[in-house]
Amino acid sequence: MAGCNGVGTRNGVKNGLHRKPFIIGVAGGTASGKSSVCARIMELLGQHEVDCKQRQVAILSQDSFYKVLTPEEKAKAFKGQFNFDHPDAFDNALIEETLRNIISGQTVHIPVYDFVTHARREGEFITIYPADVVLFEGILVFYYRNIRDLFNMKLFVDTDADTRLSRRVLRDINERGRDLENVLVQYTTFVKPAFEEFCLPTKKYADVIIPRGVENKVAINLIVQHIQDLMNGGWKRHNGRNRSDSEGMEITLH
Repeated sequence: MAGCNGVGTRNGVKNGLHRKPFIIGVAGGTASGKSSVCARIMELLGQHEVDCKQRQVAILSQDSFYKVLTPEEKAKAFKGQFNFDHPDAFDNALIEETLRNIISGQTVHIPVYDFVTHARREGEFITIYPADVVLFEGILVFYYRNIRDLFNMKLFVDTDADTRLSRRVLRDINERGRDLENVLVQYTTFVKPAFEEFCLPTKKYADVIIPRGVENKVAINLIVQHIQDLMNGGWKRHNGRNRSDSEGMEITLH
């Protein structure tokens, strides 16, 4: 996630007037490459090496907003028996509140979630400063309408199931301390059914579908060009609007 600690200037305020940020939702199945797409967009815009207080583009992840588990739920989580891919696994009220605060030009503090302990790290947070463009990625960012309607543009990263599973196995073993059997059981019990029931149906809300994720250079470059246009003065075309410029259109970029 693109953020840092501390308090900075309000990039979204110029000449005493608040300029609404352009909010982009990035959905897709587990390990589809959502975060890689966001990171690549940030890199191509030359924002990845910019000080976090001065960035024009910020990235948030839905993974930061897993709800605080009860002792019973946490016990299930350690046994691989808690469904983290269900819509109710997230603190959706906090997600909506955070996005609305971002839209209003506020600096926000994002929880830091520890996937090993299945808990938010106490006293730790990531600071997101006002930015011109905000990318919010996650498996179910389009599921709830109250959240979905806050996005000016909606992208869906479409990657085949075998690729997503292999990436998930490697990630959960190397980064989250899981064993192979635990990962596979959780995938077949929760992840795959939840994708088919909750995530895949939200694909219809996407303005742009990106097959193959970050490998799709044509799609990424077109999105970057659009963002550059916004950053270079295209604000009048969207300020005051809640829906994307491509409303009513679905574009699949092969």
